[in-house]
Amino acid sequence: TPMSLTTGIGLGAQNGILIRSGDALQTAEKLNTIILDKTGTITNGKPALTDVIAAPDQDEETLLRLAASVEKSSEHPLAEAIVEGAQARGMNLGDVESFDAIPGHGVSATVEGRHVLIGNLKLMNREGVGIGNFEDPMKSLANDGKTPMYVALDGKLAGIIAVADTVKEGSKSAIAAMKRMGLEVVMITGDNERTANAIARQVGVDRVLAEVLPQDKAFNVQKLQLEGKKVAMVGDGINDAPALAQADVGLAIGTGTDVAIEASDITLINGSLIGVVTAIQISRATMRNVYQNLFGAFIYNTAGLPIALGVLYPFFGILLSPLLAALAMSFSSVTVISNANRLKSWKPGN
Repeated sequence: TPMSLTTGIGLGAQNGILIRSGDALQTAEKLNTIILDKTGTITNGKPALTDVIAAPDQDEETLLRLAASVEKSSEHPLAEAIVEGAQARGMNLGDVESFDAIPGHGVSATVEGRHVLIGNLKLMNREGVGIGNFEDPMKSLANDGKTPMYVALDGKLAGIIAVADTVKEGSKSAIAAMKRMGLEVVMITGDNERTANAIARQVGVDRVLAEVLPQDKAFNVQKLQLEGKKVAMVGDGINDAPALAQADVGLAIGTGTDVAIEASDITLINGSLIGVVTAIQISRATMRNVYQNLFGAFIYNTAGLPIALGVLYPFFGILLSPLLAALAMSFSSVTVISNANRLKSWKPGN
């Protein structure tokens, strides 16, 4: 078993997959549910600004400039898209006097003496901001797979800003491969349900957990585990770390944060979901090899031990000399090692 596991871990490294321990490799073989974080895992995590819709009494340029001024203090990928979109239009961004990131809701800040809120419907409800006639545009943008955000100025809704993230090359084929392997694929995201379902349709995911707060991701992993499932979590961000630690096997995207990588059991160096498929295939191939070795050792010992104990002597007068017994035992080890080394010829897709 140790020989096969060591070979399997080495095989993972050759395919750009860092497996921390033999336990992770063994557990991966039993997985039946894969949870995929959306942003940065299924998608590229590099969204771009697509729409700016201002209220009738607001100026579109002012709306975007103030929003971008706030978002330049945020580390979220969506914030970066808004800032880059404003800068591409030649806007000079103002200084932020105060900034507060509200997990799962959005951000609040003061710019040029104006109080700015940027976030989802939960943030607007929490702050008592009415959304007026903007519900239909929000639904339309979300149905297109975009992520729309409300922007409020001084306690009044000023408009909507939307960004869109593109699906990573290979995500759809990787998810299809997971399904063919008999795995249930679940997408988890903080995005609203319409946006999440639009992305899920693009990549072929049937089950979606939308509008999940960062601190609740681990709880959602636990709920699936309580259903009796062996669950893997795939993520790349700081807020994915608790869920990666909670999962039976945590897989971190190598292009993600150090915190996520540290919390994971397996790291996918190239950042592609194909790595998840390969990791599970390596685990299954390794455990098949382990079972073969155990079966072979069992048969060998079942046949060899009685002979070594002299069971043939009363019938045939045959005794196994200590020298031959030692050679037979060595041959058993050679057989196990040779079978384990067969793993080195394994190729993805086998």
